[in-house]
Amino acid sequence: MTKIITYVDGSAVTKNVTEAAIWASKKLNKPISFVHTIEKKQQTNIGDYSGSIGLGAHSILLEEMTKLDEQRCKVSLKMADELLHFVSEHAKSAGITDFELIKRHGDLLDTVIDFKDDTRLIVIGQNGAGHSNSLAVLGSHIETLVRNATHPILLIPETFKQPTSFMIAYDGRETADKALQQVIDGGLLHGLHCHLVSIKNNEKDLEEKFVNAQYTLTNMGFKVSASFLEGNIFDSLIKYKEQNNVGLIVMGAFGHSKLRQFFVGSNTTKMLENSDVPIVILK
Repeated sequence: MTKIITYVDGSAVTKNVTEAAIWASKKLNKPISFVHTIEKKQQTNIGDYSGSIGLGAHSILLEEMTKLDEQRCKVSLKMADELLHFVSEHAKSAGITDFELIKRHGDLLDTVIDFKDDTRLIVIGQNGAGHSNSLAVLGSHIETLVRNATHPILLIPETFKQPTSFMIAYDGRETADKALQQVIDGGLLHGLHCHLVSIKNNEKDLEEKFVNAQYTLTNMGFKVSASFLEGNIFDSLIKYKEQNNVGLIVMGAFGHSKLRQFFVGSNTTKMLENSDVPIVILK
């Protein structure tokens, strides 16, 4: 059975990530895997100072560093246990009983690859431990995740409340239709008010395709508000989100359209910096 793979790291966003995973689990009727990765910190190269401080002193210092590494490892494991206990209690209090706790050494992306056959959805915070309010740093990390993951990703901001609406941009290309079909088939967004937004571009018959997309979503049971806009993609979408109190943004990370360039790359960071709502990246 596929699962909601949820990455928790003890940062300030952990509680919100847990709540988002609980929401997704109930919407999709899938179990949760709470995963905490213990990444090996890069060690400082102390060099070879034996000629300056003596072989004896050098050996003593190396021994002390080994002891410090061992102690650091023990502390990291204990903190990981406490973190996973916290999220498990949170899940239980919300009525979730089908979940597992996973503690792994290594890089986060390695676990994404290892768990790909068991993944239905990836849930992760926009700001990780050590990167609070540092989206310029995190943007590259998230972009790498987007490029390597093969399943949808739910990115959680510093606050989370269960969304009642979502916005998806439609550019009239085949990849946009693929994104709409994923929304229809996925289940996560069922029951939410859909804001279908298109930004005028050079795509042939865009307006006709846009109307057809609205009809398709409506015919599949979605309540749809459709808006055909002009202007800069980023500015137009952010303005629309704010004016319509949109609770979640849907992006597509495939294809080669201008929207694809907007969704994956430097503009990902720009969106994260300006969005205070969850973002679903489709794959």
